[in-house]
Amino acid sequence: MKKILYYVNQFFGQIGGEDQAHIAPVYKKEAVGPAMGFAKMLEGEAEIIGTLICGDNFFNEHNEEALAFIKDINEQEKPDIVVAGPAFNAGRYGVACAGVAEFFALEAGIPVVTGMYEENPGLEACRGISYVVPTTDSAGGMRKALPTMAKIAVKLAKGEEPVAEEDGFFLRGIRETVFSDKIGSERAVEMLLKRLRGEEFETELPMPEFDNVEPAHAIADMSKAVIALVTTGGIVPHGNPDHIQSASAQKWGKYDVSKLEMLKGDYETIHGGYDPVYANEFPDRVAPLDQLVHLKKEGAIGDVYKYFYTTTGTGTAVGNSRKFGQEIGKELKEAGVDGVILTST
Repeated sequence: MKKILYYVNQFFGQIGGEDQAHIAPVYKKEAVGPAMGFAKMLEGEAEIIGTLICGDNFFNEHNEEALAFIKDINEQEKPDIVVAGPAFNAGRYGVACAGVAEFFALEAGIPVVTGMYEENPGLEACRGISYVVPTTDSAGGMRKALPTMAKIAVKLAKGEEPVAEEDGFFLRGIRETVFSDKIGSERAVEMLLKRLRGEEFETELPMPEFDNVEPAHAIADMSKAVIALVTTGGIVPHGNPDHIQSASAQKWGKYDVSKLEMLKGDYETIHGGYDPVYANEFPDRVAPLDQLVHLKKEGAIGDVYKYFYTTTGTGTAVGNSRKFGQEIGKELKEAGVDGVILTST
């Protein structure tokens, strides 16, 4: 019987919520949380030998230490299959599952099964090296995700190769050599003719879909315009009073800068995706309030909006980014702001 090692975060490991995201990895020689339900779906082909539990913050902030622990457990238990998550749309959890997948799939050569929402930042990192089942954006989709993940694990336990179209996981982007009765030009012409006739056809090279955003009209008179400053560079007041995440942000902050001429002295960066030294030395390098105030004094713009908006962009899900933009945009429009300087890193 094949041995399955299961990985979960502190919440699904039944240790605690955000207040326990700092916990170091622990190993329990039993099925914990979703692993309990998963174990019932293995059709006698495999068994859960234990559950790895690690806090989301710990894994992302102490990655080497977390992986060292996981490597030791791998040496002790020698699993045949690893299951992680599902992480749904939890960004830090998804990134941790991707880190687990990278070690087991690439270094240990052990197949990994996980589950994520399509906008989880961990998806792109592990879809090509593991079997990632599409999930809903919240844990409410657990009952649907686990059977699909278990089906793939059972196939792996039997020595069979899972197929995306049959077994329901994201395409892995792996190109394989296959044989066809027709050469490429014939297949291409057949697809073209089907398209011209309005018939159904399946492309051999699916293309990504991109959002199209229509640009706003130009500002007619900049000398009268109210300009707001927004950044995804993680610039926050000292101490990060609203506890904005350093990566995979779940929130944004809004701060009154009407009495400031620069951010230096009152602000710092908490962004986890770049070297903070120069930003902490002079935060206006990332969010140039000093330059906006200068432009106001020169008469180049009418005014600087009194509130400054900030979050972190690294690892933040597209869904959250869109949500942040809609919320901030609504406030700015209602306040009569004419334009926005949006900076990144």
